[in-house]
Amino acid sequence: MLNNFRLSRRACLKGIGASLALPLLETMGWADSRKMKAVKPPVRLGFMYMPHGVIMDQFWPATEESFLSAPPPALEALGPVLQECLLMKGISGVPIAPFNGAPHALELSTWLTAALPDPNRRKQINISISADQIAANYVGGLTSLPSLELATMPQTHKENQEGLNEGYYSHCSFRSATQAVPAETNPRNVLNRLFGKGDESGRPAQADPLDRQMLDLVLGGAKELRRRLPQDDQHKLDEYLDSVRSVERRIAAMEYRQKEAALEKAGVSASKRNASDSPPIEIKIPVGDKRSEYMQVMCDLNVLAFQTDTTRVSTYIGSTPNGVSYPELGFKDEHHSQTHHNNQADKRDKVAAITAFNIAQFAYMVKKMHSLREGDGTLLDNCIMMWGSGLEDGNKHSRENLPFIIAGRGGGSIQSGRFLTGIQGNQGDLLTTLLTCIGIPLDRPLGIATKQIKEMTVNA
Repeated sequence: MLNNFRLSRRACLKGIGASLALPLLETMGWADSRKMKAVKPPVRLGFMYMPHGVIMDQFWPATEESFLSAPPPALEALGPVLQECLLMKGISGVPIAPFNGAPHALELSTWLTAALPDPNRRKQINISISADQIAANYVGGLTSLPSLELATMPQTHKENQEGLNEGYYSHCSFRSATQAVPAETNPRNVLNRLFGKGDESGRPAQADPLDRQMLDLVLGGAKELRRRLPQDDQHKLDEYLDSVRSVERRIAAMEYRQKEAALEKAGVSASKRNASDSPPIEIKIPVGDKRSEYMQVMCDLNVLAFQTDTTRVSTYIGSTPNGVSYPELGFKDEHHSQTHHNNQADKRDKVAAITAFNIAQFAYMVKKMHSLREGDGTLLDNCIMMWGSGLEDGNKHSRENLPFIIAGRGGGSIQSGRFLTGIQGNQGDLLTTLLTCIGIPLDRPLGIATKQIKEMTVNA
C-alpha cells in the first residue's frame, strides 16, 4: 500500500474534458510544502524506436569536433538542441546466435532487454524484463501510471523467424520474462488513460470503494495461497499480482486526487510549484493520416505525461519491421525493402530520408521539452530521452555500432553536447548506465551488461 504517497496540487486541463494531475510535490521533489522552497524535480526516462538501422555515413558525424558545427544530414532537425544531445559510437547490440535467421524478430525485442529469448521455449515469450520496466518498478509507485507505452501501429505482425513468438517483432517492453507489455496506438485513448474522464462537473472520476475492497481481498488471500503453491505456479501468481498492484496504484492516485480536491473546495490551498514552471501543454488530436502529425501528437502526449508527472517512464515504438511506408516523403516503397539496397543510390537515399524523418519527430519532442521551464532549468534538463534502432545497417543486419541519440541531461548526470568515438560497450552497458543515471539501484547486470559507460556521465 502506498501510505507515503503525497500529492500537493491538482488542476483541470481545460478544453479537452480531462482531469489533469499537476506534478507531485515533496515526494517527487518539485517543492517542499513545509519550507515553501523549490527543490530538484524528478528525472524521467523515455525511449523512441525506429527499425532497420541507418545509412551510416548520413548518421555518424565526420569527427568528434564537427558534431556541433557540421552535423550529418540525419541529425539536421536536432540542430537547435544538439548541445543537449550525446552520441556515442561503439555500442554493440546483442549477438543473436543461435537465432541468426531472426534479425527482425530480435532487433526490437532485444533493444531494451539486452537479452535473447530462451532457445528452448521459442513459441512462448520468454526473454527478460526490459530496462523501462525495471525503472517503472522502482519509481512507478510515485505516479498515477508506472509507465507509458506508445506505438505508431498495432502490434499484430504475423511471422515466425526461427520459430520465435510473433510478439517479439513488435514489443520492446517486458514486465517480466514472460509478459510483453502492449502499447497504445490511439492518441485519444492515450489521453483518456493518462488523465481519465471527468464527470459533468469536471471533477475527477470517483474511485469505487468496492475496487479497493476487492484488491485488499485479492492481495491478502494471495499471500496465504502462495505458500502452498509449487514454484512454477508461484511464478504465475507473481505475474498476476504485478498487474493487480498496477491497478492498486491507479486507485491510490485517484483517492489522493479526491482528497486534494476536497481540500481545495474547502478553501485550503495547496503548495505551489515554481511560478516560473511552464503550464501544461495543450493536446490537439490530429485529423487525417499524415504520419508526422500522428507521431507528433504521440510525442506531445509523452511530453505532457512527463510535465505533469503522470509517469516518469515511457516508450514509443515509432515504427516496426513490417510493411511500413512513408508516402509523406514522396514514395510508397516499404521501409524494409529499401534497407536491402545493395548500395543502390536511389534506395539508400530513401532509407536516409526515412531515418531523417523519424529523427525529426524525435527532435520535435526534444525541442518542445527544451522550451518548457521547470525548476531552475527546462523539462529536458530533467529527462533522459533515447532514440535508436536495434540494427546498425539494415542491408547487412549488422549490430556492431548501434545508432543511439541521448537527449537531455538527466538531472545533471549526463554530459551532453558531445560525440564520443571509440566507446567500447554493449547495449546492456548503455541501459545499465542510463538506469544508474536516473537513480535506479541494480542488483545484477542488465542482459549482457558487464559495466557502466562512465564516459557519458558528468563525472567522467
